[in-house]
Amino acid sequence: MKWKSMKSLRIVVQEVAAQLVVSRDYSLPLCMRLRYEPSDPYVVRATFFTHSDDPAEWVLGRDLLADGLRGSAGDGDIRIWLAVGGGDQVMYIALGSSAGTALLEVSVQDVKIFLENTEALVPQGTELGHIDWDIELANLHGES
Repeated sequence: MKWKSMKSLRIVVQEVAAQLVVSRDYSLPLCMRLRYEPSDPYVVRATFFTHSDDPAEWVLGRDLLADGLRGSAGDGDIRIWLAVGGGDQVMYIALGSSAGTALLEVSVQDVKIFLENTEALVPQGTELGHIDWDIELANLHGES
């Protein structure tokens, strides 16, 4: 399995190998890039790259990923659960939209490492202290 991880003072980015589950017997390899920025401390951006399509990005809750490490989590458009597959513990992420549903299989260890790196930047429970409220207010006023 190939993956790379980058951690700076401002962001955590980790690329992990994933499988797009097409059927019980067939899946397609893809790369999933997880990105975390302390300025948006509740959010993980997951970008999925395949060989033939443009990348797709989903916004996931950091807490949702963490809850998925402990069992089933989420409802509606995003659901996560653990399973044992191929001898390694894997996590399934189901993403649903009006365009359809995608089922992804990723390594629990890769997600765990990513979340540990985000915790090093912004410990769980301290997210509010990392939000720049002046910028958030300016954004709200700009949308009016």
